[in-house]
Amino acid sequence: MRANDMYEACADALRAYAEDAGFTDMVVGLSGGIDSSVIAVMCADVFGPDHVHGVMLPGPYSTEHSLDDARELADNLGIETHVVSICEPFEAFEAVLRRSGCGKLSGTASENTQARCRTVVLMALSNANGWMLVNTGNRSESMMGYSTLYGDTAGAFAPIGGLYKTDVYAIARWRNERAERDGQVLPIPEHVLVKPPSAELAPGQEDEKSMGIDYPTLDRMLIAHFEHGVSENGLVEAGFNRADVERVLAKVRSQAFKRALEPPYPTVKFYE
Repeated sequence: MRANDMYEACADALRAYAEDAGFTDMVVGLSGGIDSSVIAVMCADVFGPDHVHGVMLPGPYSTEHSLDDARELADNLGIETHVVSICEPFEAFEAVLRRSGCGKLSGTASENTQARCRTVVLMALSNANGWMLVNTGNRSESMMGYSTLYGDTAGAFAPIGGLYKTDVYAIARWRNERAERDGQVLPIPEHVLVKPPSAELAPGQEDEKSMGIDYPTLDRMLIAHFEHGVSENGLVEAGFNRADVERVLAKVRSQAFKRALEPPYPTVKFYE
């Protein structure tokens, strides 16, 4: 499916879901990354900028350039924005756990607690204002379990949940190209399209380094296996490294419990 068709299918599914659920306003966590940027643009296209509420949630490892990217995106779209730091809530969790004798949060526990702090804020705003929280996850990260339960897996609906990461980039570029053709401001900042993806939950963290594989290779492997039925041996015969194939497929199997708890996403067959 072409990028424009993917974008429109995701937007149509988002519109239908929100209308059925009775929501008119959307809340989106703006990280300055590609996924949240695409979701914010899509929400503005579907519901109008006045009905989209972007929330920047800087934490202890957030970079200033990501906040700048999020602000630029919001300005380009004309959407309302709020800034709510999670540093104090995160420090409070660290403090109460330390006092309980559980020790200092570190590693995955620290990273996941930050993600969950962000979700607490977003859900509080959703409940307080009647806004629908839109999930920003994609299929690549879902398959790899590269997300936090009760953190960035939260939300009522995941418009790009059926798209692999490389196609999220493709629809982002297509949406900017459409804006350029129409003589409009490009909604997604160029820096968002070129910087290494990062959840910014630890110093210098980058998604591809954390997963041990780059997104283009990962997506080609996942699409071949899960969308087109290529066997494990077939992947190796097609040129994928056997160790990577075994590790990735084992990871996907082990993360089934997490995918079962993620929000619904468009049922369109994107990869026939």
